[in-house]
Amino acid sequence: MKKIIIFLTVYTMAICQVVVSCAQSIRNEKYIGGNWIDFSVDAPPTEVFDHNVFPNQPNVMFNYIPTSKKIAFSTYFLKTDTLSLYRYTIILDHAPIKLNQSFEGLNVYEDKFNPQLNNVNLGAYNIANKILTILLYKTSQPDKVFKSIYFAKSIQPAKINSITKGVVFDDGGIGTTADPDNIKDILLSNDTRTLNIVIDKSDIDFLYCVMIKDQTSGKIIFSSTSWNYDNSHYDDVSDDYLPYVSIDKGIFKKSGDYEVIIEPFIQGGTSKAAIEKFITKHKISINFEEEKFFSTKQLITSGLLFALIAGAITGGLAVYIKNQQIKKKVAAEAKQKEIAQLQLNSVRSQLNPHFLFNALAGIQNLMNKNEIDNANRYLSKFARLTRNVLDSKELISLIEEKTLLDDYLQMEQLRFGFRYKINASADLDTENIEIPAMLLQPFVENAVKHGIAEKGKDGEIAVSFEKQVSNLVLKITDNGSGFDTTQTYDGLGLALSKNRISLLNTVYKDTPFILNIQSDTNGTMITITLSQWL
Repeated sequence: MKKIIIFLTVYTMAICQVVVSCAQSIRNEKYIGGNWIDFSVDAPPTEVFDHNVFPNQPNVMFNYIPTSKKIAFSTYFLKTDTLSLYRYTIILDHAPIKLNQSFEGLNVYEDKFNPQLNNVNLGAYNIANKILTILLYKTSQPDKVFKSIYFAKSIQPAKINSITKGVVFDDGGIGTTADPDNIKDILLSNDTRTLNIVIDKSDIDFLYCVMIKDQTSGKIIFSSTSWNYDNSHYDDVSDDYLPYVSIDKGIFKKSGDYEVIIEPFIQGGTSKAAIEKFITKHKISINFEEEKFFSTKQLITSGLLFALIAGAITGGLAVYIKNQQIKKKVAAEAKQKEIAQLQLNSVRSQLNPHFLFNALAGIQNLMNKNEIDNANRYLSKFARLTRNVLDSKELISLIEEKTLLDDYLQMEQLRFGFRYKINASADLDTENIEIPAMLLQPFVENAVKHGIAEKGKDGEIAVSFEKQVSNLVLKITDNGSGFDTTQTYDGLGLALSKNRISLLNTVYKDTPFILNIQSDTNGTMITITLSQWL
């Protein structure tokens, strides 16, 4: 795939032009879409902050245009490009106004400066106090999307949600938590290895940079824009995961005065003074004192506390404490199971649109090839399959899972012509044995998309349900070219499915799910064993 280099041109209403190149900052990124995106706004150049990219958002370009009221776009293609292979979506304040549109039919002009290029006009939009997002991708690679954000609202400083101390555990647990009013209590503590600075979720939380400054030397000893978005910090109000940055307390080499700073990571703009003014206006900071060693007060307090506890413990108190610990453990396990179930629902909600997006791309592909009959049959299967996918049931029978897979494979068979079979052992009661809904579908989808799609009629997929003593064994095999199981890939389906199985093991501790993936040049076999399930 060609490497895409994007340039931005900013125009004022007085026809003053300022050209800013970001070739150096994104030269190695493989974005999908036209070779250039231009935009023009009715704002002074000093109020345009463009071409901001972030380590944790590699395919995102952020442009801050706070005083703009109107914006216009155009994009460029090499004349050798086929416009029908590209799609674009325009979203205004989270509502799509152009959804999955082809570039065909738009006004195309030859570029007067470069005869190898064509200019395609994407139109003009009112953007006052709004957010406009453009998504570009190629139909053959719909999972590789370039996003360009144009933010015409006032940006508020980041809001600290909490600061936690201690190691983040595998089950999502953390150490002590402090709200913003008691942050210094956490920062002063020297009995843990990690600080986790958590901010509220927003449209632009990725914009901010966290820094730790040594007040004595004036040096920045820590800096990061790489926010984490896993299940370690969950907000019940927004029903979403909160962004956080983990800081190893080993950065504090000595006792002294320090400062936590959170400010926008803005580098692109036409005026260095305007950038500095913007950052200063939207910066928040907290001063604190770090002690590397226990103070005399801490040692005296700890000694008295230890003596008090040692003298108070008796045999009867030990029994009482043990009973309390058991109750807490049971309550904690119940709470953990409840949290895991909420996380499972979140993963399922991410898998559903991922599947629907790929299925819609399949329908569009058939229509683009003018295979109308196959597209109609595909839609018929898709309608029934969609009802099953959107069903909120957590568990379904094996026969229902088989029907879902049958519908999906028949749909994809219309596109690629491969062969498949689904078999269940005769000793399995497929109508009454239940498994988590859509457990196999993402793996089957991966086998089609990355395994046998290119083999056409020579492709084969086999799905089997087997009984092994008290275990239920589910297998998916294909004769594709395989993949390196040690590598991490960009696709969401496999990653979300692995995360889902991990969460299922939290809910079904007595019947663990075991995922095994074997792949070589002769094909791939995925085995999911539901231990003690039967």
